[in-house]
Amino acid sequence: MSHTAHIRSHRKPRRSASTIAMRAGVAGGVLSTLAVAGASGSANAAEPVTQTLELPTLTADLAAQVAQSADVTQQAAASYELQAERDAAAAQAAKKAKADLAEAKKKAEEAKKKAQEAAREKAAERAARSAQRATLSASVDTGSSDSTDNSRSTGSTGSSVSTSTSTATGSAAAVVSFVQAQIGDAYVSGGTGPNSWDCSGLVQAAFKQVNIDLPRVSQAQSTAGTQVSLSNLQPGDILYWGGAGSAYHVGVYVGDGMFVGAQNSATGVVMKPLSYDPPSGAVRVL
Repeated sequence: MSHTAHIRSHRKPRRSASTIAMRAGVAGGVLSTLAVAGASGSANAAEPVTQTLELPTLTADLAAQVAQSADVTQQAAASYELQAERDAAAAQAAKKAKADLAEAKKKAEEAKKKAQEAAREKAAERAARSAQRATLSASVDTGSSDSTDNSRSTGSTGSSVSTSTSTATGSAAAVVSFVQAQIGDAYVSGGTGPNSWDCSGLVQAAFKQVNIDLPRVSQAQSTAGTQVSLSNLQPGDILYWGGAGSAYHVGVYVGDGMFVGAQNSATGVVMKPLSYDPPSGAVRVL
């Protein structure tokens, strides 16, 4: 045996005839396929190519998106409409507030004018009252002797104010007694007793004691009876300050040159001499 017999041969094994035939067949098939493909390509190159575009189908998801978009648009429109309504309401409110402010200013101005007019009227009344006091004070007795009728006359002009010391009788005594009993009570505007009075309320209540119904206010009371001279006063006569029919204060003459009246909130009901606040005139009811 040869010494190399156990070493494998490095020679490539011979290919069998069947293997060669198979490979030849595959190669031939490939060439045939290429030939057919080439021919087909040439034929296709000669003809125009037409492309067909297919529109997307409206799916359920797309329909939902469209509906949602419509809802959003509707909500936005509603929101704009609501905002427009709010803006219109705000503009209307601002307009009304402006009108109300103008009306309030107008009323305030009118009230101011009325207050100023009332103040002027009161000032005029005070001035008239002061002038009347000055005029009447000049006629008050300053030293003349008593007359036979127990009256004191005064003034170079011959005018006089009665200060009769005679005692009131009958109805006059009842009136005088009533007003004197109220001395010390409070003055309250509009007061008609029993513990607070204004001037005309006190006079009216005094004459009710003798069943005489007087008007409620000073202006009417100053013309309720017969006008009498201040030089011929009797107890029970009604004194007034201001003009007859336009008096702003009244009281009751009680004799001895004294009167009783509800003067003001500072003094209340007091008895004072005529010189304290000389009256403008007097009326006699009894």
